[in-house]
Amino acid sequence: MSSTHEGTFEGLRAQLQEAAASFADGPDALEGILLGIVDDVDHAVREPLEIFPVCHHSPASAIAMARRLREKQPKVVYLELCEDMAPLLTELRNCKLPVAVQSFATEVDGFPAEWSPLSVVAPITEASAEYQAIAYALDTPGVELVLVDRSSDHVFQWDARGTETAEPADPDAPPVEEEAALHGDAVGVEIGDLRPRFAELEEHLLRHGKVRHWSEWWHQYVELPLGDSDHDTYRQVMLLIGSLFRRLAPGDPHRVRVDEDRERHMWTRMREHLAATGADPADCLYVCGAFHAASRVAEFGVHGTDTFEISPPSATTWQHGLIPSSHAAIEAQFGLAAGSVSIAATMWAKNVRRTRVEPYRLAGQAGTKKSRARKAAADPVPDLPPSDKLTGFLRQPPALDRLDEAELLGWSVEIVRAARRNGYLASTADAIAVFETSILLAGMRDRARPTPYDFQDAAVTCIEKDTVPGRRDVRRLVEIMMGGDRVGQVGYDALPPLARDVHDRLAPLGLKLQQGGVQRALLDIASQPELERCSDVLWMLRHLMPQGAARPIMGERKLGERPIQESWDLALGTYQRALIELGYEGVSIEQVLEQRLRRTAYDRRATAATVLEAVEDATLYLRSRRLAEELGTHALEVLSAERSVDGAPEVLRRVRRLLAYYRTSEPVLPPWIESFVKAGYAHYCTLLPTAFTDDDATVRQVAAMLGFLFSMESLALSLGCDRTQLELAVVQSHPEESSKTALLWAAQVQLGRLSREDLRARCDELLSNPLVVPAYPRYLSGFLYALDPVPGLTDFVVEAVSNAFGRLPDPVLLPWLPTLITTLRSGGAELAPLLIREAGRTFPGRLAALDTWVPPWRARPEPEAAHPTGHAAGGHGCTLLAAHPATCDAVASLLGCEGTWETADSGPAGVALTGRHPDTAVALEALLAGA
Repeated sequence: MSSTHEGTFEGLRAQLQEAAASFADGPDALEGILLGIVDDVDHAVREPLEIFPVCHHSPASAIAMARRLREKQPKVVYLELCEDMAPLLTELRNCKLPVAVQSFATEVDGFPAEWSPLSVVAPITEASAEYQAIAYALDTPGVELVLVDRSSDHVFQWDARGTETAEPADPDAPPVEEEAALHGDAVGVEIGDLRPRFAELEEHLLRHGKVRHWSEWWHQYVELPLGDSDHDTYRQVMLLIGSLFRRLAPGDPHRVRVDEDRERHMWTRMREHLAATGADPADCLYVCGAFHAASRVAEFGVHGTDTFEISPPSATTWQHGLIPSSHAAIEAQFGLAAGSVSIAATMWAKNVRRTRVEPYRLAGQAGTKKSRARKAAADPVPDLPPSDKLTGFLRQPPALDRLDEAELLGWSVEIVRAARRNGYLASTADAIAVFETSILLAGMRDRARPTPYDFQDAAVTCIEKDTVPGRRDVRRLVEIMMGGDRVGQVGYDALPPLARDVHDRLAPLGLKLQQGGVQRALLDIASQPELERCSDVLWMLRHLMPQGAARPIMGERKLGERPIQESWDLALGTYQRALIELGYEGVSIEQVLEQRLRRTAYDRRATAATVLEAVEDATLYLRSRRLAEELGTHALEVLSAERSVDGAPEVLRRVRRLLAYYRTSEPVLPPWIESFVKAGYAHYCTLLPTAFTDDDATVRQVAAMLGFLFSMESLALSLGCDRTQLELAVVQSHPEESSKTALLWAAQVQLGRLSREDLRARCDELLSNPLVVPAYPRYLSGFLYALDPVPGLTDFVVEAVSNAFGRLPDPVLLPWLPTLITTLRSGGAELAPLLIREAGRTFPGRLAALDTWVPPWRARPEPEAAHPTGHAAGGHGCTLLAAHPATCDAVASLLGCEGTWETADSGPAGVALTGRHPDTAVALEALLAGA
């Protein structure tokens, strides 16, 4: 073989050597680069196992691949794709392209925990060479498809994210559309990454090619010239480009090492397969990116060395599946120009019609036209020694396509029509301007036929004026017109079990959930009780999936309530990727939800509030008492370990809600919540004195602690807690902040250690002291927060606020009003109704009565003088009981008691014993007076 190919590129070598000497005034590095590129092409062409270099999503590569497969009819196809993705490729026939083959891992073992979840995707479109190879291998009997690239696990084993710092995101970048985010933050794997890694080289090519983006340069100078070329020319040109970009790469050590390891891995796998099966290399085809085709590693070729050792995979468990993809997602993930993949799809359709090459399509493929009856397989074309096609290709002038006026005119009319539908004031004159400007721009860029990129620039120039009236700009309208952002779809049979289960359980709704867009679901559960199961599924999906996947319009899910009617907006087809990834976590949504609740509750950063939220979700969505008791017991442990009161308001809110639910739906309280109340009572009593003096503890948090202690006091005391502990905690509290001081006074009133008269006197004293008046609004803020733990002070707070408005000077009162409003809005939304109701009861209802109105706290009646006998004058015992003795007689008869009734004037009423023996009362009075 070596002697056969001897001298194939000698003429090209001589010309390049002369050119290098002329341009560089003698042999130097330029000569080495140019001759090295030719050597790389010659080296790849000489390989007995045919190498087919491709570029990802290139119509020219796809056409050349389809043509070569029909000519060569290989028995083994080696494909550059993650080797663990092979079992999924047969499911492509159940999908509508574009889709992406995905490997997903939620729990990592052997990688840093912050990398979780791990995701690798390989998008596949119809206009890609790898799809042609897959369709040929899967639908042709006797053909074996072998994936030889590193596994998904090795993608992250060789990752350098731990040693590199990611560049910060551009804060001025426009928001990413939903279609462009279909791949999420997955690592993309593609065949044929042919973009220069040498920034200066790319800038040079773009400037001299008079184009804006690399995708446009590739379309103009590679796609179009190679569209009609023969196999040898295509292969040698692609090898030349791959070698050029490889030799001019800046030499990032990690990236170069990863590229070379991938090449060693692929050739090692191919030699292993050849040795195991005994296949003839002449009957095999190796499909890889052009960058990897021109490789110089020692393991290259069927006769390469076997020194590369493939490391074992980590212990991470990988899940595999298919997710929907889109043109915008592919462009966003691989840095392509917006609309380039859509333009490539249009070029693919035109190339198929022009070249009459019959492409391969998987049998039963959704979204594609049915193939005509296949012709009888032609005899394989014998492999002839390759000739030098590079010299003629590089020397020929560029072919100038004729201007297709009908096509350009159709584009111009269509873009004006689309612009008018989207709010632009476009007219026929704009269509003419776009037509002429496209021709002008193409001429300025040395091409006779305007490309879609020329037309896009012309449309933006002529139609888009100052503002964008609608949601889409003109550039986006051109992309849609050229083919649109085609979004793929995974068929029902290719979905994981969880996703199929969700579709089956939602079947009673009668909706086509596979379709994209938003669909409205109406659930009349009162008349159709079987729809309640659909409601349960929808609420779990709302909890697990992104916000737009399942959005309730009418209805809510609360503890202890049963649904009657609900209305939902569903977009499961649009969010199909998220539903599929749920299937990687379990076989049912109940299992996934339980796993996530456990993960949240047992996270090392979880607080008692977050664990109680998990308990509430387990009760609300799963109705699982077992899980609720387990998580509730863990919440008790987390609360006991906390040393701050940051989560006290949330803990109080959720415990109250859970207690109300259990008291109305369960015969007895669960043991875990009794233990939680008992432990929480002791816990907050211990932290209360510190929280009153701690500057980091807010008034709202301290009020929540008191709210827990006072509202749970009866239950805690019944469980064995001691009220003395709370009283001691209040006595030991000595706050310095005004609002906390008011909060402490409210607690003392609740405990009976401070009377209302004394509290009113303290407030009057504050208002009378000029030095304290500026701080009086902060005392009122404390009283507002005290309404939660001590709601009985509502009338006093209304009185205090009224006194403040009546007596505070304007320089003090006016700056405090915003604080009052924000306090009620942020932390006292549930307290505002109490104040409003009490104020409505206290203040007059009509404006005319306000002038004569006297506040009730200023018009209290004087207490009546006590009667000398110790009771009110005219009163003689229980007159009502004496007037109606039948009830008492019946009770006495039931108890077996006998007796007679005394008349009203039969003797002294009340406590007669103290009157007969007054010495004891006199002695007790003297003792208390002396104390």
